[in-house]
Amino acid sequence: MAIRLLEIIFFFYFASHIPITLFIDLQALLPGHVYPQPLKDLLKWYAEEFKDPMMLDPPEWFKSFIFCEALLQTPFFPVASYAFLKGGCKWIRTPAIVYSTHVATTLIPILAHILFYQFPMKPHPGPQTLQERWLLVSIYAPYLLVPVLLLLTMLLSSTYNPTSKSGNTSVKAKKKN
Repeated sequence: MAIRLLEIIFFFYFASHIPITLFIDLQALLPGHVYPQPLKDLLKWYAEEFKDPMMLDPPEWFKSFIFCEALLQTPFFPVASYAFLKGGCKWIRTPAIVYSTHVATTLIPILAHILFYQFPMKPHPGPQTLQERWLLVSIYAPYLLVPVLLLLTMLLSSTYNPTSKSGNTSVKAKKKN
């Protein structure tokens, strides 16, 4: 029962990532004419409301993370959505481990940047107060926490770990058959 709840959480995480990446995140990489004005306005509203200048004027290192999101992660999102909606798809284990470690690794510098960088007030003001910084951290934190939860699930769950003794038939038992 608990594993099914996690699979549903993972499904919503990956399914929601598809439009977020395509309509919001990739605006930092693609030319402005690619997006209709309402999507540009949505990004501007978000960046101003939550003081996230990285989305309007991304540093080069941040663009490299978005490039990885576009090239490596976006094709994985529908595959992972399918696997976790269906449930119990053991073949998703290795790609999910790769994905979760990659994303968790990229979120550490992003969160450190939010917490410790002295953002300028112009042209796009970043968080200045501790409250503004923690608000922005709370926007990014699920993109660290869910991948860490996914990693732990893939490593420790008997449903997904083929070497687990409490799960289905172990690898050694399969070789004997």
